[in-house]
Amino acid sequence: MKNKHKGPGDELRPEYEFDYSKAVRGKYYRQLLTEGANVVVLDADIAEAFHDSSAVNAALRSLLDLTRSTQRLTRHSSGPAKSTDR
Repeated sequence: MKNKHKGPGDELRPEYEFDYSKAVRGKYYRQLLTEGANVVVLDADIAEAFHDSSAVNAALRSLLDLTRSTQRLTRHSSGPAKSTDR
């Protein structure tokens, strides 16, 4: 019997061998559908503007603050301007 040639990608230690016969395809699929995912893929041009996830979070938080303050201003306004013409 010939020995199997191990290429550079086959250098895992024996204790890290994964038994694919016990793998379950789509094991967390339903959980992902019900709970949602927390991974977002950014377009390349957007990703260039942000160095890490904390920069993205800071930008999104400031956008949320801005929209919330705008909603508060419009919600507490006195309504349409009253006409002074009689």
